[in-house]
Amino acid sequence: MYLPIGADFSVRTSCIIGIFDMENTSISKHTRAFLAEAEKMGEVVDVSNDLPKSYIITEEFGMRKIYLTQFNASVLEKRLHR
Repeated sequence: MYLPIGADFSVRTSCIIGIFDMENTSISKHTRAFLAEAEKMGEVVDVSNDLPKSYIITEEFGMRKIYLTQFNASVLEKRLHR
C-alpha cells in the first residue's frame, strides 16, 4: 500500500518509520541537527509546494529518506489508516 504525500510522490507504507509535525518537533536542537545532517547526506526530499508542515522518515533497502511535505501530520496519519 502507498501513501500519497504530495507533488506526485507516494511512499510505501511498510517503509514509514514515522510521521512528524515540523513545527512541534523542530523546536528541539536534536531534531534540527538530525534534519541538517540528513540534508548534508542527501537524504531529504522536499515534495512540498510551500513551507513544509510535516516530514516523513522512511527506510527501504537500508536507505533512509526524509520527505518534507505540505500536509499536516494528522492529515497524513488519517490517510495512512484508511
